[in-house]
Amino acid sequence: MAGKNHILVVEDDATSRVTLSSYFEKEGYRVTEAVDGEQMRAAFAKGDVDLIMLDIRLPGEDGLTLLRELRQQSTVGVIMVTGKSDEVDRIVALEMGADDYVTKPFNPRELLVRAKNLLARINAARMAKSDERIKKFSGWSLNMNTRSLESPEGEDVRLTRGEFELLSALVNNPNRVMSRDNLLDYTSNRDWAPNDRTVDVLIGRIRRKIEPDPHAPSMIITVHGVGYVFAGAGE
Repeated sequence: MAGKNHILVVEDDATSRVTLSSYFEKEGYRVTEAVDGEQMRAAFAKGDVDLIMLDIRLPGEDGLTLLRELRQQSTVGVIMVTGKSDEVDRIVALEMGADDYVTKPFNPRELLVRAKNLLARINAARMAKSDERIKKFSGWSLNMNTRSLESPEGEDVRLTRGEFELLSALVNNPNRVMSRDNLLDYTSNRDWAPNDRTVDVLIGRIRRKIEPDPHAPSMIITVHGVGYVFAGAGE
């Protein structure tokens, strides 16, 4: 996993910066160096930084200023590098959203462990977030990111925009009876009127695509006089 993570070291002291970079590179990480806020922004703008080692004492914009800026736009991992006399700044940094800090002079092995632990949490959170975007039911997979549906046999099943929006609403609210009005709220740019049959038409089309027997549905169940309930078995 180390080889897949990118660490940005922001440190104006050349000796400390090269030492940090060399140590992490030997451990298999990809490392970029920056001496100030301007270089940090340029490196971070590329969009693939996983963790920033940010010195609190920098020329021009200090580490706290840069941390505040980072937290306004990103949840990237940040470990602050501070001096022994920076106790108040360390507390402020944590309150502003820093994930951790180390104090100079630091033990490289301790820093490596802290970085590994933080990256492990970041990677786990990414995986969990990715998994949440794929909803599985009765062998089917509905991908919220790509707006695609995959059958139990691994085949792509085309959905119109309305079908996707309606199926997403049902899948995200399992075992909950949803009225036609509720379901219409999930369809985009839809001006509806009383007795609108749009939901029923879309439900019929979805059933023909996912139900083993569309005439005797087992996943999208009609609740007469109310609406529909999704009873597809999750995985």
